[in-house]
Amino acid sequence: MKISKIFPLALKSILLNKSRSFLTMLGVIIGVGSVVLLTSIGTGLQAYITDQFASLGTNILYVVPGNPFGENGGFGGEQSMLESTKPVLKRRFYDQVIRNNRDLIKDGVVTAVNIAEAKYAKTTKKATLYGVTSSYESVYNSPAVKGRWFTKVEEEKSERIVLLGPKIAEDLFGKVDPINKNILLNGQNYTVIGLLEEKGGGFGGPSFDSYIYVPTETLFKYFDTELIDSFIFEVRDKDQIKEATRAIEKTIGKELDDDEFSVFDQTQLLTTINSILGMLTIGLGGIAAISLVVGGIGIMNIMLVSVTERTREIGLRKALGATPNLILAQFLIEAALLSVIGGLIGLLIAYLGSLAIQPYFPAKVTVGAVILAFGVSTAVGLVFGVAPAKRAAKLSPIEALRYE
Repeated sequence: MKISKIFPLALKSILLNKSRSFLTMLGVIIGVGSVVLLTSIGTGLQAYITDQFASLGTNILYVVPGNPFGENGGFGGEQSMLESTKPVLKRRFYDQVIRNNRDLIKDGVVTAVNIAEAKYAKTTKKATLYGVTSSYESVYNSPAVKGRWFTKVEEEKSERIVLLGPKIAEDLFGKVDPINKNILLNGQNYTVIGLLEEKGGGFGGPSFDSYIYVPTETLFKYFDTELIDSFIFEVRDKDQIKEATRAIEKTIGKELDDDEFSVFDQTQLLTTINSILGMLTIGLGGIAAISLVVGGIGIMNIMLVSVTERTREIGLRKALGATPNLILAQFLIEAALLSVIGGLIGLLIAYLGSLAIQPYFPAKVTVGAVILAFGVSTAVGLVFGVAPAKRAAKLSPIEALRYE
């Protein structure tokens, strides 16, 4: 018997027991589907974050307290957390940077964060107050889709005015137009002067669409805080990023020690985020891959049962001239087919799943993930099919024919 004739026989054997074959493939289906779907979510999230950063431009520099990257390049660290809760950054540092580096720095923003209870009519929400200076609109290219931004004069006067992200606006006002309406923040009246465009975000982090934007000086005056969250500087030319970084470090370094603040650009931040997301994707994929091993064990068990059930068939084929290698090949091909078909079904389910969640969460099925999952599923079938195939190949034709 030629190898080419084994494929139809193997496929026929699988189709004769459809229910058992499907249950055998189930572990591989779940494993491949999980691996591809989880890796597609990780890849999609990386692509989404990259696009978000790209939309902000490549000429933005951030100054924050402490070292957000930690000693080993990751976010966090006890010292960083401690510094972020202290008023390390001062408004005068920001003014000095702008004043001393006008040839490098085009504009900048001072940011601060607080929490307040927001209320309109009978609706109350816990909200994040994002204190920003009037230049936020131009630096972050964040125009108001309704109403307007506050002016520098209004900021300096600590006016009680706010802009709303679309999500918090919907939560508080529903279908009502919020412009020129008053809301209560911790019991005090604030006038809504603008509604911002949707930016997205979230996925375990903050969503700018849920922020209430207030002038920084207003936040400091009425919410009893002087904690500056960050400085954001817009460099005139992206080719001046390194020079601007050194200039900012030199200016603020006259006031603070090196470990008390950090200056970084979006590329550095994006690289760190992508590194973390990459490790997370690998970890999730590895956990999901356990299902593939379970699926492989299921294939091996069923194929061993199949060898026992078909002992007389194996004996007859050997008596008619089938060599041990041909018997070995037949059972290996059956195991591989079970795994490959299961892998294809798993890929289809993962693809449909990614399409289903795309409106709510970024997911991107990549060719690499498909090839890896398909290759691994095939390998699983071959590896776990070896033991049953060897057992079938070693059967004595005379003993096999006598088997009842």
